[in-house]
Amino acid sequence: MKRTIKILTALLLIAIFAMPESEAQTRAAIKSGSAKKREESNNSLSVRAQNLYEKEALSPANTPWNRIIYRSLDLRKEKNLPLYFPEESTEEQENLFRLIMKLLAEGKITVYEYLDGREIFTEAYQADVKETLDRFHILYEESSSQAGRKVKFTIDPSDVPANEVLSYYIKEKWVFDQQNSGVKSEIEALCPILHRTDDFGGEAVKYPMFWVKYTDIRPYLAQQYIMTSNENNIRSYTFDDYFKLRMFEGEIYKTMNLRNMSLMQLYPEQAAQDSARNEIEKQLQNFEKNLWVKTPEEIAKEKAAKEDKSSTEQVSEKKTKEEKENIAPTRSARGTESAKTTTTKTKSSSAKSSSAKSSSKTKSSSSKSSAPVRSVKSTK
Repeated sequence: MKRTIKILTALLLIAIFAMPESEAQTRAAIKSGSAKKREESNNSLSVRAQNLYEKEALSPANTPWNRIIYRSLDLRKEKNLPLYFPEESTEEQENLFRLIMKLLAEGKITVYEYLDGREIFTEAYQADVKETLDRFHILYEESSSQAGRKVKFTIDPSDVPANEVLSYYIKEKWVFDQQNSGVKSEIEALCPILHRTDDFGGEAVKYPMFWVKYTDIRPYLAQQYIMTSNENNIRSYTFDDYFKLRMFEGEIYKTMNLRNMSLMQLYPEQAAQDSARNEIEKQLQNFEKNLWVKTPEEIAKEKAAKEDKSSTEQVSEKKTKEEKENIAPTRSARGTESAKTTTTKTKSSSAKSSSAKSSSKTKSSSSKSSAPVRSVKSTK
């Protein structure tokens, strides 16, 4: 009996001493939860939204082939206009560069230095925001957060050089996913480019600003709806849809190669660059087709298409031959007719000349024979 009482008192004492610790843990959990909510409200993007757009990286075992392509997007082309307009922000919409600068100033995204010919997205190569703004002469106001750890920058909308960002570089990866048996393209990073002229005018100089990873900015792009057509003014697509559906028009200026050289460096002539771009585009389009054995239906379709093509070519050749044959006799007939007319003319002219000669001869002979008679008569 005494032993049971001792055990019960010991358990009671343990419960009494353990209560404050559990209460402290619950308070800490509540505090951390509220801090998390405050952080989410400050970032204006919930953890759920961030997780929604996080993509699991493909395993190297499932990607036996990939290719890195660099494109230049000229915002003056019609397909790329949704990235440039509107120049001034509205309540419903703002262009891509203004959105990037807003997120950068608020410390919501990280940007990386633009290194000519290589991109390293590590902490060591993160671009300093203040230095970046100073280098491109963008005015700002510096302010620290309540905790004093994070520095924020306030940029007036009129000081954002959105009208000077007339192109972008994009880095995309074409991957063959062996698990899903398909080829897909992914945008890896974006780089806004300033086009600035000096005080004396002349041709604008391009200044690549920085790289921003697409995975970092994608959750914000998916919330911004844009207008993609002049004929339909409903904003039914987001920036993320625009890039995912490849609605842009980009010109290849580089592919990852062993010498790490651009097409301009590899091919100095413009014609050679254009042919190289066309060849790369064909390779990307035909890569997936060349992986698989064709089905009998596809083979039959190709055979029928070839036969139709050959038959149409034969018919066209036959028509051209017939046209040529029809034209040739008329020309020869005209030539023979002209030849005949010329011969008849020459014959008639020769006949006329011969008759004229004979008549002249007869006249002369008659005149000779009649002359003595006239003389005789005159003498008489």
